[in-house]
Amino acid sequence: MKVAPSILSGNFLNLEKDLEMVNEYADLIHIDVMDGTFVPNISFGFPVVDAIAKVIKVPMDVHLMIINPDKYIERFSRSGANMISFHLEAAEKEGKDPKEIIDLIHSFGVKAGIAINPDVPVEKLFPYIQDVDFFLVMSVFAGFGGQKFIEASVQRIESLREEMKRCGTIKDIEVDGGIGPDNIEILRQAGCTICVAGSSVFHASDRAKVIAELRGE
Repeated sequence: MKVAPSILSGNFLNLEKDLEMVNEYADLIHIDVMDGTFVPNISFGFPVVDAIAKVIKVPMDVHLMIINPDKYIERFSRSGANMISFHLEAAEKEGKDPKEIIDLIHSFGVKAGIAINPDVPVEKLFPYIQDVDFFLVMSVFAGFGGQKFIEASVQRIESLREEMKRCGTIKDIEVDGGIGPDNIEILRQAGCTICVAGSSVFHASDRAKVIAELRGE
């Protein structure tokens, strides 16, 4: 299990300190980019990502919660993104072929992932199992931090893992939303290999301990 703290829950008045903690204890840094259109919230854009890139030492996992993600992939790759995920819903809404967006991400030497919200059937990910490097299964609705974990997400993760086994390939399954030490074990058993944790890490008194617990150490 890799742990990707979500900087959305960090202290933006003292972000460098939080990033140093991630460098020391975590495996990835998760960066939620929201446009206020695909999701009803606005987070941050290139200036913040560029600033993070100057300090962060672990891979940058950029989650695009935006419409027309293909327009911004090159720019985020130049900012230092190691992983980029986009929402299947965003591609479908604009009538764009997800495989073309995956290929575009790969063309910049970046790992490509597809994300879906809890109301999207997980079976819609199955056609892309051979194409992506990872999937991002949202266990809350994209747009805001601090939401409660949706229990039905466990079965969705299991279904995706079983379909990958049937296809003879295993890709990372990243899960984002309401994750903490109290539910990490059931996610691990279901097939989650990367957990995104925001509030449970950054609001903890002992962040290193929480990250270790999420890893299963």
